[in-house]
Amino acid sequence: MQRKSVTNCWSGRIDHKERKSSFRYHQMVEVVDSRELVKKVDDTCVLIGFECEEGVKRNQGRLGSAKAPDEIRKELAKLPWRFKEDVRLLDIGNVTCTNGKLETAQKDLGEKVYHVLSKSLVPIIIGGGHETLYGHYLGVRQCIGQEADLGIINLDAHFDLRSYETSSSSGTMFRQILEQDQNCNYFVLGIQPFGNTQELFDTAKKLDVRYMIEEDVTMNNISNIEESIHAFIKQHDYVILTLCTDVLNAAFAPGVSAPSPFGLTPDMVRMLIRKIASHPKVRSFDLCEVNPELDEGGRTVKLGAYFVNEAIVANTEEHTL
Repeated sequence: MQRKSVTNCWSGRIDHKERKSSFRYHQMVEVVDSRELVKKVDDTCVLIGFECEEGVKRNQGRLGSAKAPDEIRKELAKLPWRFKEDVRLLDIGNVTCTNGKLETAQKDLGEKVYHVLSKSLVPIIIGGGHETLYGHYLGVRQCIGQEADLGIINLDAHFDLRSYETSSSSGTMFRQILEQDQNCNYFVLGIQPFGNTQELFDTAKKLDVRYMIEEDVTMNNISNIEESIHAFIKQHDYVILTLCTDVLNAAFAPGVSAPSPFGLTPDMVRMLIRKIASHPKVRSFDLCEVNPELDEGGRTVKLGAYFVNEAIVANTEEHTL
């Protein structure tokens, strides 16, 4: 749904009104109604905001991530536009969770994602809590059909495999998906050994989850990381990439719902986004858990904007993995 506040996010410095080599994002983005989307005729990415933290609330996390979509847009607006001539960026506004109706909001997000994919466009979803991923998944699965093999790559400090018997949350999505979808597999990079209980490790083993702990996701181990990612992607027809910003060391990203003194560096996360999102099987991306209300100097919001930029760049260039 298009909202005036989304349009207001796209403003900033103007060096020249006509010379595109001087343009920034805010001079190129097109805020449109989702009903105006047409079949792909060029390289086009579509931003979708998910204003939701109900899942974080249910998971007893720190609140504030619902404000991230618009705040990240404001930072993205300032970045230089350095793309080839036929690249377009559309913004179809936010899906908003109201009155605690998480499941309804996730379904609505799924419909938006499906609509974008059905037009052969690339959805870039800005959460919100990591419950964003479940709505993202619903849209992808609807588009590719139930029989297609789907892989999910998650950059995250946590498995998010908690029980959803009582209620779904930002900590249950992957268990929901794996127990309900026999044609889906899950690979998570950045797991914190002391950020997950032994029960979660046991659940990961039971559900055949592939993972790499944070200490192994380093530049010194890059060849093994690339080999593992490549093998996972090769096994699937379509792959989702999702990023929970608490995978980062809190020194770089303090504004998250569950900060940690350990974690990945921004350079490592940027490299992973570049390599994974540029693969032709990876046609959607979401970024979650940025918390503007707890951010210090806007550092995490700015980092989130740069990661979104990396995903857009990766989806408009040839794959490298």
